[in-house]
Amino acid sequence: MKKNTTPSSPHKTRFAAYDQLASLIAVISPSGRVEFLNTALEDAVGLSQRLIRGSNLKDAFTSPNMLEKALAGIEEKVFFTLRYDAFLKRLGNEPLPVHVTISTAEPSPEMIVEMVPLEQQTRQDREERLAEQAQTNKELIRNLAHEIKNPLGGIRGAAQLLEMEMGGDMAPLREYTQVIIHEADRLQSLVDRLLAPHRKPHTVSDVNIHEVCERVRSLILAEFPKGLSVVRDYDTSIPELRGDREQLIQTLLNIAHNGAQALAERMANGDAQLIFRTRVVRQVTFSKQRYRLALELHVIDNGPGIPDSIKDRIFYPLVSGRDGGSGLGLTLAQTFVQQHSGLIEVDSVPGRTAFKILIPLP
Repeated sequence: MKKNTTPSSPHKTRFAAYDQLASLIAVISPSGRVEFLNTALEDAVGLSQRLIRGSNLKDAFTSPNMLEKALAGIEEKVFFTLRYDAFLKRLGNEPLPVHVTISTAEPSPEMIVEMVPLEQQTRQDREERLAEQAQTNKELIRNLAHEIKNPLGGIRGAAQLLEMEMGGDMAPLREYTQVIIHEADRLQSLVDRLLAPHRKPHTVSDVNIHEVCERVRSLILAEFPKGLSVVRDYDTSIPELRGDREQLIQTLLNIAHNGAQALAERMANGDAQLIFRTRVVRQVTFSKQRYRLALELHVIDNGPGIPDSIKDRIFYPLVSGRDGGSGLGLTLAQTFVQQHSGLIEVDSVPGRTAFKILIPLP
C-alpha cells in the first residue's frame, strides 16, 4: 500500500464509531481513495491512518482488479452490495486472506469496505456454535434435572417406607432397599451438580488469576503426589480481573483434574506434566466483541489427547472420555467462563492437549 502524509481528515470524527468494531473497516470515495480506516485495519496492515489515508485502497490487495470491478459495478448501479474473498497486504507479514463486503453509504457518496479475516470468520462461526450449544445445554440440563428430581424423591421415600416395614424373615431384603436409597442419593447428587451453576449467584470481586492457579496447583499435587509435575509459566504483570473467584477456581480445577486423570500412564513412568501458562493478549476479538486486553490462561498436558470420537462434543453434558466420568466438569467450566464474558477453546493431539481460557481484562 502506498504511503501518504495527508493532514488529519475531518472524516476521522465522523467515522470514529467504526473504531469500536472488530472488523477491518475502510471508508472510500467512489474512486477508491481511502477517506478513513479504523484501528483494527491499522493493526492488521501494520500502517497508521496518517500513512494510508489518501491512497487508493486497491493498492492494499494483492489483486487490485477485484476492487476496481466492484467499484465500477456500484458506480453503474449494477448492485449496491458486493462480497468476495481477497488477500490483504501486510507490512512485514504474509498477505491476510479476508472476506470483503462493499456497500454504499447513501446518501453519502462514500462506500464502506468491511474486511473480515477468514480465520476470524471461522472462529466467529465456531464461537456462535459454542454459545448456542451452551444455551441449549443450559435449558436441557435445567429441564432434565427438574424432571428427574421429583420422581427421584418419591422413589427414595418409598424405599425408606418399605425398609421400615421389613422385619423378621424379610430383614435380609433390606440390602436391596439400601441399594435403591444409595442410587437415589447418587442421582440426587448428580442433579444438584447439574443445577449448581444456575443456583448460586455470580459473586464478583477483584481476582488475582495467579492466586487461583496456585490454589488449583496445590489441590492437584495433593491428589496426585507422585509422577506429576505442575509447571508454572506466569506473566506476573497481568492485572487483577473482575470475576467470581470460586467459579474460576472450579473452572481451572475441572480442566486440570481431567488432564491429570488422563496422565495415569505417564505418572507411572514419572514424566507426567501439566503446565499453567498465563499471558495477556491485546486487541483480541472473541464472542463478536473486540477487547483491548484479555487474559489467556492455558492448561496443557502431555497425555494421550482427546479421543476423536468426542472431540467435537467435549463440552456437551454427560460426555466423558473416561470410564466412570460424569461428563460434567467441562460443561460447568464452559458455563462459568461464559458468565465472565469469556470462552474456552481446546486443541488436542496425541501427546499434547491444550485448553485455552480467554477472559476480558479491565
